[in-house]
Amino acid sequence: MFSIQKMGASLGVAATLLAGQACAADNGWADSAAFEFGTGAKVRMARVAVQKNWDVRWFASHGRHLGGYWDLSAAYWRGTAYRNVPGQHQNLAVVGITPVLRYARDDKLGWYGEAGIGANLFSELYNNDDNRLSTAFQFGDHVGIGYVLPNKWDLGLKFQHYSNGSIKRPNSGANFLILSARYAF
Repeated sequence: MFSIQKMGASLGVAATLLAGQACAADNGWADSAAFEFGTGAKVRMARVAVQKNWDVRWFASHGRHLGGYWDLSAAYWRGTAYRNVPGQHQNLAVVGITPVLRYARDDKLGWYGEAGIGANLFSELYNNDDNRLSTAFQFGDHVGIGYVLPNKWDLGLKFQHYSNGSIKRPNSGANFLILSARYAF
């Protein structure tokens, strides 16, 4: 099992790597980092992530194109109704990788829309507020909108759904509304 202490240590290592990455962004393994906060039915989530742009332009037309990026994340979930008991807490660590498609302007500023489906690994089985996920492996899909400012900040809002795709039951899923702040190196 992945403990909360290990999760804290992992986030510390991620922060150190991000600091080093900022110094070598031109040839590094990531071009941006994001901090996100999400809320769902009796559960909250905090997540840090790094992204690597694909630097492709598909369907380019009228100053816009379809591109994308890889998103590697580490999250902490805190449920407040463990095993459907109000006030009982469940703490989870979640790591994931997601390929994301983004439709944006060619200069990558202004409004965008995006969608992604990725793979996630949970530290234990989720069981909160009558929502149960019976496998530690979960798909995480999201749709979102956002705005990229000229100062390299990207502010976004997304809806995210976690499910194992009915690999095993029960599979009631977990949903989040997420606010994201991302900074490009």
